[in-house]
Amino acid sequence: MAKPTRLSSSEVAALVGGLIGGDFDNTDTDQLNGQPVRPYAFGSNDLSGFGNYHGLRMINERFCRIARTAFLPMLRFQPRLSSFPPELRTFEDYRNGQDNFVSLTISATDELRGNQLLVLSPSFVSLLTNAYYGGSITGVSVNRSEFTATEHRVIELVSDRLNAALQLAWRDLMQLSFTVTSREENMQFVAFADNDEMVVNCSFMVQLPNQEPATFDILYPVQILKPIASLLRSRMQSDQLTEDITWREKLEQAVLRVPLDVSVRLCEPAVPLSRLMSLVEGEVLPVNLNGAVDVLVEGIPMFQAQPGEQAGHAAVSVTRRQLV
Repeated sequence: MAKPTRLSSSEVAALVGGLIGGDFDNTDTDQLNGQPVRPYAFGSNDLSGFGNYHGLRMINERFCRIARTAFLPMLRFQPRLSSFPPELRTFEDYRNGQDNFVSLTISATDELRGNQLLVLSPSFVSLLTNAYYGGSITGVSVNRSEFTATEHRVIELVSDRLNAALQLAWRDLMQLSFTVTSREENMQFVAFADNDEMVVNCSFMVQLPNQEPATFDILYPVQILKPIASLLRSRMQSDQLTEDITWREKLEQAVLRVPLDVSVRLCEPAVPLSRLMSLVEGEVLPVNLNGAVDVLVEGIPMFQAQPGEQAGHAAVSVTRRQLV
């Protein structure tokens, strides 16, 4: 999307000077410096209220972190996701740039009183289906006009998981729910928006091993985002921290895999130094074994146990945990 052009300081000074002087020539209303003048009414078709989509960019970045788990059952690993800057365009312009045969999932959000559109390419759907049922992660050429029943099931799984991730990504800004209302396979027949209606296109890229990255799009009509334009302009959305479930699970697994030395202290006899220095191989020291022994973890007493035997091996039965 092209950046808005800003006036230079000299142009601003000339504009302000002309407004203060009040010197207007009605004969030049159709031409300005040889260029045609287009009438403009302030407040109409004003899309600058969204700013640079700071809030939506933060939502998309958060969505990339959460949505990685949506592809885990299919790809058997969590791919890296990245987002492109949101683009503002007409729905007709977006539709003309897409193939007719694509996966289209329309989801309703009651809080914004509108719909959201998820667009998946057929090659990406075929790749996910192939990997989900045990195949390799390789690109598949698609030369047909409809999805199979198996691919429809994969589309259902992916769209539901992505909607759940999108709901978590929006949570800090506002509570939204996304409910699938319809699915379509032909871009020309999708009933999402009028041709001249403006939509915000959020594109995402999925990194795949030894393959070209795959992309998918999420579209929002501008009309449903206008009521929350002030929130989307904000750089700080909430003091609430997003819970990264993936990071927490990995941390828990890493902690549980830490190896620890466990030892059992049977007794602590007191032996004079003279006796200790006179010990030779084969000599026996008499000790008194109590009913309970200490179980040490990394040298720290953690449990009390009863010594015994299990399956022909010496063992201890933990009776209680000691306070550290």
